[in-house]
Amino acid sequence: MPKFLIDEKEIEFQTGQTIIEAARDHGIDIPHFCWHPKLSVSGNCRICLVEVEKMPKLMIACSTIASEGMVVHTQSEKTLEARNAVMEFILINHPLDCPICDEAGECKLQDYAYSHGEGESRFTEEKNQKEKHVQFGPQVMFDGERCISCSRCIRFCDEIAKDPELTFVQRGDSVTITTFPGEELDNPYSMNVIDICPVGALTSIDFRFKARVWDMSATKSICTGCSRGCNIDIWVRNNEILRLTPRHNEEVNSYWMCDYGRLNTFKNVNAETRVDCPQLRREGKLVKVGWDEIYAETASRIKSFAKDEVAFLGSAHATCEDNYLLVKFARTVIGSGILDFMNHIDPEFGDDLLKQNDVAPNSMGAKLAGISPLKSGLNFEGIIKAIREGKIKALYILEDDVVSANPHLENIFAKLDLLIVHSSNYNNTTALADIIFPAAAIAEKNGTLINFEGVIQRIKPAVVTIDTDRALDGMEMSRLDKFGTNFDRWATGVKRDARASWKILTGLAGALGHKMKFNMAEEVFSEMSNQIEAFKGLDYDDIGETGVKLNVKFLEQKVNA
Repeated sequence: MPKFLIDEKEIEFQTGQTIIEAARDHGIDIPHFCWHPKLSVSGNCRICLVEVEKMPKLMIACSTIASEGMVVHTQSEKTLEARNAVMEFILINHPLDCPICDEAGECKLQDYAYSHGEGESRFTEEKNQKEKHVQFGPQVMFDGERCISCSRCIRFCDEIAKDPELTFVQRGDSVTITTFPGEELDNPYSMNVIDICPVGALTSIDFRFKARVWDMSATKSICTGCSRGCNIDIWVRNNEILRLTPRHNEEVNSYWMCDYGRLNTFKNVNAETRVDCPQLRREGKLVKVGWDEIYAETASRIKSFAKDEVAFLGSAHATCEDNYLLVKFARTVIGSGILDFMNHIDPEFGDDLLKQNDVAPNSMGAKLAGISPLKSGLNFEGIIKAIREGKIKALYILEDDVVSANPHLENIFAKLDLLIVHSSNYNNTTALADIIFPAAAIAEKNGTLINFEGVIQRIKPAVVTIDTDRALDGMEMSRLDKFGTNFDRWATGVKRDARASWKILTGLAGALGHKMKFNMAEEVFSEMSNQIEAFKGLDYDDIGETGVKLNVKFLEQKVNA
């Protein structure tokens, strides 16, 4: 590979790379505002100026192609003077409203003003004033005074979202960004412009003024809006999720996520509809009970049925670990092979960028974990038919609101003698249930999900439940990272009495006289990796923060089977 010198360090580069790209590949940071690795080069912020020997003037690193033998200086006196001048120019009209700006704490302009600025301004005239609080669309607010005209948002709409909605208008010190006449910023990925805006010019209407970034914990997790499984950070304060932001993973979602996943996949965790404790239906009404009582009552009632009268529905919304334990519980504790799950396909949801028509996050994982009928068993449609005919009298549903997806099932489920449901929130299915177990939401537990391409990825608890808090109490610091937590254990917000479904099933199996010795999700996954071919040799450390691609040929054979 060709090489060049940068700050007296020799680095290799790929033909066609720019200076900033080559430097980035080797961990050398060149300041930049307008450049983004997934957008075209605009070269208008000038903060990436570097000195290249034998060049008559300073060059911008974002558009200058690296060449063999080139000698680049990013810290020379000439470069630093120019960089300081650029910062002074950018800050001439920028308002000093950092204390009230949502971007404070993660703002490139703040960082660069500290590391590359002079710390003072010679500008004594009145700052230029532009429009404030301009709503570009249903999700994005614009503050013209903060904008530094980097054009990232314009290029994103043109090149990534493929929906040109923003443009520059005016010239000189009056230049600003606006939507085209008759347009608004409402494409399905509009909120990505907030993430890539290097200052606080574009902010989220949903998150606006809710919290300071340093007041929140950020936990790496996975979006559950569809089978893409976009990598995200979950931002929490006082045990309440306030926002989701995309996390870079080039193999899954690059730098982006859709607005639907960003706004709709965490609201159930904070909702007032949460199932806050175990409940039994007595005399037609749901009654709150303790865990020991619900285990004993469920065990007593489920034992009254023959094994071929009990059916189980797994879930493409639950983790691999939850589904695996359901399979084990159904087949080894109850002795039933009547097991399947419902597909969630929305033919109008998907697109050519990220969104998939399969709007459940773990359809592949449910199949690989064993949620499928035995040869002697029934599939989803067969289970419903058997309930209608009175052959199946008890149904166990794992974290899926099947009635809302199929309203006609309300009358059919009324024929059941026993309906047991795991759910994080009240819904149309829990309204019919005889027994409700409060299941931990995705943001409250450890586990794995497998996306539509066969990439297995980890989720970690970002929100504390009573059970999580108890599990962490007294845990050695060396094990906390293994547990996967990155939240504030001493959060002052509401802690719900919910448990991961695999843990609920472990407790219920014990009440039925079958001991399952699992204390952590990692132990369930360890057994899966020993028992199921698709997971052979894997553990949580192997999966890491960006996931692992499973054997594609094996997956195709398994899914087709």
